[in-house]
Amino acid sequence: MSTSPCTHALPLSTLFFVLIAVILISRSQARTLRPFNNSISAVFIFGDSTVDPGNNNYIGTPFKSNFPPYGRDFVNHTPTGRFCNGRLVTDFIASYVGVKDYVPPYLDPTLSIEELMTGVSFASAGSGFDPLTPMIGGVIPMSEQLEYFREYKSKLELAIGKRGTKNLINKAGFIVSAGTNDFVVNYFGTPIRRQSYTVSGYQQFLMQHVQQFIQ
Repeated sequence: MSTSPCTHALPLSTLFFVLIAVILISRSQARTLRPFNNSISAVFIFGDSTVDPGNNNYIGTPFKSNFPPYGRDFVNHTPTGRFCNGRLVTDFIASYVGVKDYVPPYLDPTLSIEELMTGVSFASAGSGFDPLTPMIGGVIPMSEQLEYFREYKSKLELAIGKRGTKNLINKAGFIVSAGTNDFVVNYFGTPIRRQSYTVSGYQQFLMQHVQQFIQ
C-alpha cells in the first residue's frame, strides 16, 4: 500500500493557481482536529482527479484510470479509478480523522447506507471551476457535483431522518480540490479562454466561480 499521497507534476508557470484546495471543517471542530478524535462524522469531497476515487468509472468519458499501472500500490494492486498508484490525499485525511481508510466514489451503486453515512467523494477527474473545463472531457461539472450532494442528502434523510442527516452534515468535513484542469487542460490547452483573458484575468474569472461554489 502506498505510504504517501499522490502528487501531480505541473508546469512552473501555473503553480500560483493550478490547485485550489479548500478544507472546510465544521467550525465547532476546526480547533480540535486530532487523529481518531471521533469528532468528524463524515468527509465529503468535491473536485477533480486529485480527489476522484473513481466516479469517472461510471460515466462516458475517456478520462479514466481503472486500469494498470494505476493502483499498483493499492489493496490487492487493484486499479480503482484513482489517478494514483495508491491512496489519494483525501483517503489519508479521512483515515487521519478516524472516519474511514478509503473514501469511495458516490456513483458506486454498491455503496451501503453505512458507507454513505461516513462520507463519499463527488469529484470527477478532468473537472474544474470553469464550466467549459468539464465539457472538454465530458466529465461531471462542479455544479452537478453539488446536485449529487443534494441527492445524497435526500437518500440519507430517508434512512436516518432529517434531523439525523442535519446533525451528521453539521459535524462533517468538506474538501474541495480543483483548478488544475482549468489552466492545464482549458486555458493553456485550448485557445478559447486565451482569446478573452490574460492569465491574471482568467485567475479572477475562476475566483468568481470558486466563491459561488463555496457559498
